[in-house]
Order: sequence, then structure tokens, then C-alpha cells
Amino acid sequence: MARWRIWRPRSRAVPFLSLLLLAPLVFTGLKAVNKIGLSSERNYSRGHVTFVTVFTTYNSDPAEASKLPSNVVTVGKHSYSKVGRSMAILNTFIGFIQVSMPRSNVIILTDPNSKLTHGSAVILPIEGNYSRGNLMLQRIRSYIAFLEQRLEELETVEDINHLIFTDSDIAVVTDLGHIFEMYPHCHLALTFRNNKGQPLNSGFVAVRGTRDGIFKAIEFFKEVLEAYHLKYMEASRMLGDQLALAWVVKSYLPSVFSKFSTHEAFTGEVNGTSILFLPCAVYNWTPPEGAGQFHGMPLDVK
Repeated sequence: MARWRIWRPRSRAVPFLSLLLLAPLVFTGLKAVNKIGLSSERNYSRGHVTFVTVFTTYNSDPAEASKLPSNVVTVGKHSYSKVGRSMAILNTFIGFIQVSMPRSNVIILTDPNSKLTHGSAVILPIEGNYSRGNLMLQRIRSYIAFLEQRLEELETVEDINHLIFTDSDIAVVTDLGHIFEMYPHCHLALTFRNNKGQPLNSGFVAVRGTRDGIFKAIEFFKEVLEAYHLKYMEASRMLGDQLALAWVVKSYLPSVFSKFSTHEAFTGEVNGTSILFLPCAVYNWTPPEGAGQFHGMPLDVK
């Protein structure tokens, strides 16, 4: 069985610099794994996997902004501007995917006004408001627009391409495609944690690439978007999407949160959408915060 782990920061407000510091070490290990064929030779009979993330830059061209002397941050022996640091993290995110899942593609949904370019990913402009305070709300809208476009494409081309929507500051360290094989009847996958305030982590959503899976995902995201507008606009800068996500799930599965204290995957139905719930402790792990807390990634991954 393939082993995999998602690594992301506990708080969106904290710059994720650890990823840059540890990337060379982890890349070396992943490349060694690929040489013995554990991930590069996987053949998914039910489709390939594409990663989708929302990313934009502010104020200027990222190539020019990286040269600005102001707001420079140093990571190890390297110095970055704010935009340069964001681009370095994005490049690391894509690099991990290229090593762990070399047959996968990366699509970046972005502001049409952004001057973002990338040689290893597909840049897909989606109209909307990508301001900092509106970014989490816009992310849901961009997901819906992208899925609707994908659904139209499936009307003429029968191409099963499973989708994994993620934050752009994670590290994919092993092959994730097995979840679509192990749970063939689920339309979506979400990750949960035993946290009353933020029980669902919106930084990882897997969508089955069939017509039915994509249609169900669109309807689900539309409900989350509506809940966002009605209840959580005051939290729109960072946490509104996670609060809206939890509210929708709880509306249909009021007892589901009692299962979040365990670390076992389970399934449930939300308004006709079959959802696979995966524990963050295994599938969306975050290193502990605080000096001296990090002692390496756990290896007991199913």
C-alpha cells in the first residue's frame, strides 16, 4: 500500500519557512524511492491525479518583486522578498509533487490580473476578487468555476482525471492516488481533526474525476459558499471557509463530529454526496508548533 503524508502549517498566519529548509533533505529521500520504482510505476486504471491550488501575487511582477531590498526574510543561507518567498514555497510545493507523483499535473488558479508564470504548472486565470481579505472566499468560487469548466469538458472527452485541491504550502511526500482506488464509491474526501473550532481542514479536498463526482463536488462547494455568505463573512480573511465547511457537514451529519476523536477513516453522506473523512493525523499532518517540538515526521502511514 502506498504511503503518503501531507505537511502544512497549523496556522495560515504563520509563514511556512520550514518547508524551504527541509526540502533538499526530503527531495533526496524521495528521489531514492523513485529510483526503485515505488511511485513512478503506479498505474491508476481509474484515472490520473491532478493537483489544483489557488495562488496569486500582490503589488508587482513576482520576478521583479523578488529583487526588492525591502521586507527581505532570510531562510538558511537564502534571502527572499515577500513575493520571492511565496514563489519559493510554490516551487517547493510543485517540486515535491514532481518527485512523489511524477505522472501528476499541477494547475494554478489565479487572478487574471496577476503576472504569474510557471514553467512546470498550468496557469488558469479565473475572474474574481483575490484581495487578501477575500482570498478564502474567492478560493471556493474559483474551485466551483474550475469544476464547472471541467464538467463541460467531460461532455466531449471521456477522460477520468481525479482532482486534489490543496493549499500551495504543503509537501506531498508519497503517492496519493490510492485513495481513489481504495474508496471507489466516494465523491469527495475531506480531512478532519479533533478540534472544536476548526474540525475540518479546507487545505485538502479530493474530488473523484467522474461526471458524477465533479457534479456532486460543485453542488457541495455551492452549499459551502452559501453558508460562508450567510454566516461567516466576518471571518472571511482566514477561517471563513473552514467554518462554513464544518457547518454544512454538521447540518446533514449532526453526530459526525463525535467520530473526529478517533484516527480512523470513515464515510458519510451530505445531501446526496458521498464523503470520505480522513484523519489529519495521518493524511494532513502538521508539525507541532513551538521551539523544540519538531522531531521528524511520523512514518506509520497507511
